[in-house]
This record gives sequence, C-alpha cells and structure tokens, in this order.
Amino acid sequence: MFAFSLIGVNANPIVGMLERIEKGASEKFEIEITDNSKDFFELSSKENKIVVKGNNYVSIASGINWYLKYHAGIHLSWNSMSTTLPDSLPLLDKPVYIECNVKYRYNLNFCTFSYSMAFWDWERWEREIDWMALHGINLSLAVTGSEGVWVNTLKKLGYSNKEINEFIAGPAFSAWWLMNNLEGWGGANYSRWYKRQITLQQRIVERMRDFGIAPVFPGYCGMIPSNAKEKLNIDAVNTGLWCGYKRPFFILPNDSNFNRIADIYYSEQEKLFGKADFYAIDPFHEGGLTEGVDMAVAGKSIMGAMKRCNEDAVWVVQGWQGNPNKEMITPLKKGDLLILDLHSESATQWKEYNSHDWTYCMLLNFGGNVGLHGKFDAVVDGFYNLKENNNSSLKGIGMTPEGIENNPMMFELLTELAWREKRFDREKWLKDYVTARYGTCDSTLLQVWDILGKSIYNAPKENKQQGTHESVFCARPSLDVKSASKWANPEDYYNSEDVIKAAIIMAEVAERYRDNNNFEYDLTDILRQAISEKGRLVLEDIKCAYNKGNSELFDEKSDEFLNLILLQDKLLSCRNEFMVGKWIDSARKMGKTPKERNLYEWNAKVQITTWGDNNASENGGLRDYAHKEWNGILKDLYYERWNLFFNTLKLGNNPEKIDWFAFDTKWVNNNKKYPNKGYCNIVDFIKDSLIVNYLRDSL
Repeated sequence: MFAFSLIGVNANPIVGMLERIEKGASEKFEIEITDNSKDFFELSSKENKIVVKGNNYVSIASGINWYLKYHAGIHLSWNSMSTTLPDSLPLLDKPVYIECNVKYRYNLNFCTFSYSMAFWDWERWEREIDWMALHGINLSLAVTGSEGVWVNTLKKLGYSNKEINEFIAGPAFSAWWLMNNLEGWGGANYSRWYKRQITLQQRIVERMRDFGIAPVFPGYCGMIPSNAKEKLNIDAVNTGLWCGYKRPFFILPNDSNFNRIADIYYSEQEKLFGKADFYAIDPFHEGGLTEGVDMAVAGKSIMGAMKRCNEDAVWVVQGWQGNPNKEMITPLKKGDLLILDLHSESATQWKEYNSHDWTYCMLLNFGGNVGLHGKFDAVVDGFYNLKENNNSSLKGIGMTPEGIENNPMMFELLTELAWREKRFDREKWLKDYVTARYGTCDSTLLQVWDILGKSIYNAPKENKQQGTHESVFCARPSLDVKSASKWANPEDYYNSEDVIKAAIIMAEVAERYRDNNNFEYDLTDILRQAISEKGRLVLEDIKCAYNKGNSELFDEKSDEFLNLILLQDKLLSCRNEFMVGKWIDSARKMGKTPKERNLYEWNAKVQITTWGDNNASENGGLRDYAHKEWNGILKDLYYERWNLFFNTLKLGNNPEKIDWFAFDTKWVNNNKKYPNKGYCNIVDFIKDSLIVNYLRDSL
C-alpha cells in the first residue's frame, strides 16, 4: 500500500509566480492582503512600483494579470507563461478597484486530465496553477493520483495487484474510469506510475492550497469493480455498457458495504492528500443503468459518506445529459450541492436543478480537438441575462473543456465575466484583447479579430455542435464527410472565406511581428484553420468531379487536397503546441523502462486515433473522437488514409471494404520517433511556401 506524508503549506506564493513570469519581476510589485467580505483587487502606483491589494492570493494574482493585460500590454497565455517586463512598469494615474461578482470560479473537466494532462510533469503543472491563479480560479478539479487511493482501498478489500490493475485504466483513459464509464482499458499500470502520480498530486494540491485554490477531489459514488459482487459478496448492480465497454458495478446504497467501502476510500484519500471541502461525484454518468436503484436513497448515501469525511463538504456534480438525476438530488439540502452546468453556452440545464447552487460553464472544446471555435455573444449574453434576472442559485462561472491549450481568447473572455459587473461590447473587448495580446493597438490586427469575432468565434446560441468544425483532413475518408468524430454535428454558422481572408490579412504583417510569441502562435493557428477551410472546399470539388465522372478534374483536385495536408503538416512544424512528437515524447518520459515507455506511448497514440479496441472504436463510435491536427500524424496517418482512399476510387474499387481500424493501428505501432519541438519559423514559412498567394488566389 502507498502512504506518503503531506507537505506543509507555504507562505506567499505570489513571489514565486512573479519570478516564474520573469526573474526579478517580484521586485516591481508590492503586494498587500486586506480583509474584505468580497473577492476584490485594487491596483495603484507607489514609488515606481505597482501596488496590488486583494483579500486573498487568487484576487491578487487576478489583479496582477489585469494590470499586465490592460496597463502594460502583456498577455500571459498557455502558449507563453513568461515574458520580458519593461525596466519600468507603466504607472497608474489613479487606483483601479474591481470586485468579483460571483463566489466560485471553477476549472477543469474530468476529460481534461486525459486529453490534455495525462502526461504532465510538475514543471507543466506549476505553470498551469499559475495560469489558474492569474485567471481568478478559486475552485479546481484535482484528480491526479486517484489511482493510488483506489490501490490502497482495494488492497484493504483483499484485491491482488493483478486484480487491481484489471480495474484501473491506463493514464490516457483514467478520466472515463473515474467517471464510472469503463475499467481496465489502457493498463495494466506499473507500480512506479502509481507512486509518481501520488507524489505529483501532493505537489499540485500543496501549491493550489498555497494560493487558496480549493481542490475538488473525486468522491465515492458506489463504484466497485464488476467482479466485486461475487468476490466480496456485495449487493451490486450492473450499470451496463459505455460505448462498448463494460462499466464498473454500483453498490446498492442499502447494502452495509456501501458505507464500509466509502469510509475506507475517504480515509485512504485523506492519508495521501488531506481532506477536501469539495468532492466531485457523477454516478451513472452518460447513460449508466439505474434499474433496481432507489435514487433518492442513493443520493442520501453518497452525501452521507462524504459528510462523514468532512461535515462541511460540498458535492460537486456535472450537469450533463441526464445527470444529475432529479430523484437523487431532490432530498439533498440546499448548499450541500454545487452543479456544474457543463455546457451553458449551448445547452444549459439549470432549470432542472431543483434550485440547487450551480455554475455557468463553458465547455467549448471536445476531445482536445484542434480548431478555432467560440460563441462570444452567446457566452456573454447568457451570463448577464441570468445575472440581471437575479438568478439566486447561480453561484459562479466555470471552465469545463475536455481539452485545453487552445482558443485562448474564449477562455480569457469566460474568466473575465467574474470580474466585469456589467455587460460589455464585443468590439471594445476585442480591441483591448488584441492590444494586450500583441502589445500594441494595430488596426490590421483589429481587422483580423473583428472578422473572426463576427464569424467563427460567434456561433449562435441555438448552435448545438460539439466544438470546432473538425478538419476533414483528420476524418475517416469519404466524399460526404463533414467531421472527424461521430458526435461533432457541425452547423454552417460562418463562411470559410472569412477565415481565409483573416489569415491572409494577418500573414501580410507577419514580418512586423517576428519573434512576438503570441502573434506567431495565433498566426500559425489561424493559418491552420484557413488551410483546413480550404480543404473542406476542395473536397466539395472532388465530390463534384467524381459524381460527374470527370477523371481529369478528380485527379487534379485530389492532388491539391493531398498537397494541402502536406502543407498543413509543414505549417504546424512551426510551433511546439502542434507537434505529435511533443505528445508522444511527454508520454514516453513518464516511463523508466522500455516496457513502461512503450505502454505510455501506446496510450498516447491510441487515444488520438482508434481511442478504443475494435468494438469501441467502430461500433461504440469512439474512433477519431480525440483526433489531432498536428505535425507528424498529418503526414504519416491522415495523408496516407486519403491517398489510399483516392487511389481506391481511381481503381474503381469500394473504399468501404478498407479495414481502417487495422490501418490506424499500424500507425499506432509504427515506433517512429517524431520531433518534439517546432523546427520552422512561421514568418519564414509564409515566405517560402507562398501560402498567402495560394489562399488569395483561391478566394
């Protein structure tokens, strides 16, 4: 069994955060903590220093971020959490005082821990916690190391190491194990992995607590291995299948073992990570069968077990599809439950929550997919409409994406809702954002973001698609394909030509912003989107040529499409963020032996391709759900898919007979080493590739 001591909580974390932004930065700020009944920050100048007052460290970090963005023209983002500050920071003419308008600012989805964070080390986590504090997050899901809690719990129940490993999922799939969707897939894990994750989680929660960010631990919902009914003589029910995978079983709440196992679980969790004031529990997530379960009793039992661990604890539950079950939450005391309205920007469910506290959340990203997407007006209007109508059970805002490190503008927008008392204008906000993002107010860049803000970043409220218009490059080849994954359901709410036009305009001033990190990241991403949009248009031409029997045009356009994939692959070699080698390398670094490294690489590559075994992939609909428009996989998998498809059509054969699962699995097992760092410069790429001329001629 694993047992570790918790590290003590440190003093002022703001100094360390500032020093990570730039060495010596802490000397340019003066920090003051002041009592206040509300979260607030105040900015002022004193003797050539910037004074930041606040009622806690998260408020102070939020104030520092506000100052950097709106007074110093510096935007800290996932693509760059460090910067070079001016020798003398711009002073303020008068104090700036801002209060927060909600209690909670929540962060993360269970899926984020697999799609984005599966192979993070402490250095990457440290930057992320800084990002959370700077963006006002005071409540965040913290599930790293939960495998160790379950190892200790199951050992106390008499499970062997082999049986435990048959239950706990591998690192790229642990999110769905924790949400009771599957067991064992991606394993068996190595003992070293469990120890590593526990140690990492201890550092994570220590730093979160230093800042005052409350961790949300996974609570106990009744989940038990599917063999527990026989092995432990437990009265448990089969909760069915999830996308072809057997789910864990659920202990009936009137079985005495429910409380016994729950108490063991919380005790083992406390030994490793301490108590929490919030526990995330999502029983019967995404269609789990509830036949034979008294849901009201189940709700009381889950809450009771949590309260025995900490009588002040709050149950955090995702509002998603049919969850939380009405019968389950109806008997619960108001204030004991906090519901994350997971997809507020598209499919809010708050009216189903029986007046329990809830948070207004933005999901935005599904599967960690790459692609521009947003609902600017819908996000802003949805939040302020609720505030103006005095929705008293609305207690906060929340970031609940399945994957992060994308669309930084939309997450900047969401987190600022908590610090802006009144509804604001899109054009004015984007002007301020552009000025902060690039350090200058450039009319050309304002034009770019005005185009994007009115088109691809402004899907209407009624739009229900799951995330971005997925790149057809990454899709299973077909002349009729519209998206890569089964559930995307793209709706045509913007014109591809607008995105292409924005990319051209931005590229034309690229030399002016050479070495501006935020600009170079955004230009790469926007050009990537433009090429994807062009691919969608070319595919329509291919379909038309094929249906008309025009073989010459079919050959010409299919070659153009294939060349676009290769162009995209080259473009994305300009940035570390778009490299499949970075993802694979981060996975391999988690292992100490060849077997361990190979297991983690397999996890990483399977997740972004087939996702599951043959049945879950093909019949369960999971294939390409987490596809990535990244350098390396574009050339070696997606290009080869489409090349085979076009050649099959040219030969008059039926492409539906191709075993695509086997085809993708060959890439998973190819053992090829991919570069993990960008090796091109985006400004040079524009000149050398003539991409701007090509896009301009295509309009």
